[in-house]
Amino acid sequence: MNSSASDQPTSTIPTGGLLAGLAPGAATTDRITWVKLSLILLPLKAPISDAKVLTGRQRPLTEVAMLFAEIESERGHYGIGFSYSKRAGGYGLYAHAKEIAPNLIGEDPNDIARIWDKLVWAGASVGRSGLATQAIAAFDVALWDMKAKRADLPLAKLLGARRDSVQCYNTSGGFLSTPTDQLISNCEASIEAGIGGLKIKVGQLDPMADLARMEAVQKAVDGRVPLMVDANQQWDRPTAERVGRALEEFNLVWIEEPLDAYDVEGHARLAAQLVTPIASGEMLTSVAEHLALIDHGAVDFIQPDAPRVGGITQFLKIATIAEQKYLKMAPHFAMEIHLHLAAAYAHESWVEHFDWLDPLFNEHLEIKNGRMLVSNRPGLGFTLSDQALAWTVDRTEIGKRS
Repeated sequence: MNSSASDQPTSTIPTGGLLAGLAPGAATTDRITWVKLSLILLPLKAPISDAKVLTGRQRPLTEVAMLFAEIESERGHYGIGFSYSKRAGGYGLYAHAKEIAPNLIGEDPNDIARIWDKLVWAGASVGRSGLATQAIAAFDVALWDMKAKRADLPLAKLLGARRDSVQCYNTSGGFLSTPTDQLISNCEASIEAGIGGLKIKVGQLDPMADLARMEAVQKAVDGRVPLMVDANQQWDRPTAERVGRALEEFNLVWIEEPLDAYDVEGHARLAAQLVTPIASGEMLTSVAEHLALIDHGAVDFIQPDAPRVGGITQFLKIATIAEQKYLKMAPHFAMEIHLHLAAAYAHESWVEHFDWLDPLFNEHLEIKNGRMLVSNRPGLGFTLSDQALAWTVDRTEIGKRS
C-alpha cells in the first residue's frame, strides 16, 4: 500500500480501572499509560522462493507483515518493538495483540518478565507458543528498548555485551529463485559491502542441481568468505545424509534446517554422522522446543528468532541454556534486534544480514570487515521512517499519552 499514514484506519481501545495493574508497591517507579500498535505490510522488490516453494508447500514470498508496538510510560519513557510474519498470519498477530494490549496499561514497564507472563496467560486459550507468543514479542521487545533507553545504553550494553560487533552473513542474495549468474553477482556485491559470509539456499528436487550451484559459488568466491547452506526443512533423512556428505567438500560453516524443524531425532543423528555442523531453530516458537534440540545434541548452531519465541525475555532463556552446552548461535532474521542479543551471547555468534527491512527505519546498521557493528544509539537504535508510515494498513491506540 502506498497511501499516506493519515489515510489509514485508526481505532482506540478504552481502558478502565480493572486494567490498571497491581496496586503500586514501594518498588514501583513508573506506569505504562499508552500503547500503539501498527500493522505494516512491507513489499519485497521481487517474489522470492526457497525449497518450500519448489516442493509446493508454500507460495513465493512477496511481502512481510510487520507488527510494531510503541509503549510510553507516565514518566515519558518510550520504547518500540516489532514482530513479523511471512506469507500468512500478519493480521492474526495484529488481532491478538489488540486483544491483550489493554493488560499493559498501569503496569510498571520495568517488570518485563512479569508482564510477559501476564500477557501469555491473557491469551492462553490459544496456546503459549506460536502466534500468541509472536504477538507478545512486539510488546516485549518494546519494553526492553525502553529499559535500555532509560539507561541511555544500546541494548547490547544493557545486557552486558561480550563484543561490540558480530560476524554477519548474507541470505537475501542466495534464494533459489535467483538464477546462478545473478547469484554470483549477489555474492560479489555482498563481499564488496563487507559482509562476512554467504548463505546459499539448497533443497532443489534434483540434489545434483544444488551441488552444481554450490560449485559455481565456491569457484567465484574463491575462499574470500565462509559459506553456509539452508535446505529449509525440505530433505528427508536419507537425502539429508547423502547430500550432507556430498556437501562436506565445501567446508561449510553449517547446513541449516536439513530436516523438518520438529524432527529432533533426525537432526541429532545427522549431527553425529556429518563433519559439517548442523544449524536449526528458526521455526520454533517456544523455549521448550529449543530445549529439545539442545538436550538431544541435535544442533551445533542454535538459531532462535526473538520475534518468534515471544521476544527478548524468552530469547535470553534459550541463550542461557545454549551457553551451558557451548553451542554457537546464529539468530534468524530481524538483525535490528538480534545484533544486540548476539553481541551479549557468551560464545562468538553470527547474525543474519537482510536488507529487506531497511526502508522501515531512519537508521541503518554499519558493516565493516565482515562484522555488523553495535551503534552507540540507545535501545535498539532505530526509529520508523516515513515509508513505514505509508505502508501502515491499520493501527490502534490504547490509553493516553503522557
